[in-house]
Amino acid sequence: MDRMIYLAMSGAKSLLDRLAVTSNNLANASTAGFRAETQGFRAMHVQSDTQPTRTFVMEATTGADFSPGPLKSTGRALDVAIDGKGWIAVQLADGSEGYTRDGSLQIDENGVLQTRSGFNVSGGGGPISIPANNVVAIAADGTITAVPTTKLLTQATPIGRIKLVNPDEADLERSPDGLFRLRGGGEADADAKVKLSSEYLEGSNVNASEALVEMITIARQFDLQMKLMQSADGNAQQATKLYQMS
Repeated sequence: MDRMIYLAMSGAKSLLDRLAVTSNNLANASTAGFRAETQGFRAMHVQSDTQPTRTFVMEATTGADFSPGPLKSTGRALDVAIDGKGWIAVQLADGSEGYTRDGSLQIDENGVLQTRSGFNVSGGGGPISIPANNVVAIAADGTITAVPTTKLLTQATPIGRIKLVNPDEADLERSPDGLFRLRGGGEADADAKVKLSSEYLEGSNVNASEALVEMITIARQFDLQMKLMQSADGNAQQATKLYQMS
């Protein structure tokens, strides 16, 4: 009975962890460039002085699904999508570098090119500044060209190039801010093979229907674990009555 309760509690906890991950994925089903989070579990023995007595579930791996999301045309000049594999490099407040697939860009009040989350887009040598009174176009290789909106100047001028990288996916890990970073820190080298599709955005790779079905399955499995604990508790109560009668 003790073992039944222990196993049921361990299983219930792992299901709650899975539910949290699935709920987060579902909440980001419409987030541009989002990569679904994945989890892996394995059975572990509880070691004692004599021999293993119980088995519980332990989280083994936490990763991400790197499959591409669907591309959607937006007609917006500051929207870009990675064509195939690769990442857009952004600069963080502490000077480190992160990577994202969210190509919905904007220009802040200081003229700095940023993501919608407020991270500065890396130009290789630092942030990219957009001159005032200019419209921009982003080429497939990440080159940004500015065209003055005044009548006096009409010549297009390259003003920077978005740093595009393609590190090994096994070397990437998700950080709490939603960006990916290299394991152990450091910065990935720019990769000229990574290309952008201008005026497009990549959607989330989360399948909302599959996520909903998984949440229902998890709920049913959790209910089963609760019933096992109730059965174990009922057995314990009956055993206590038998001991009292003896």
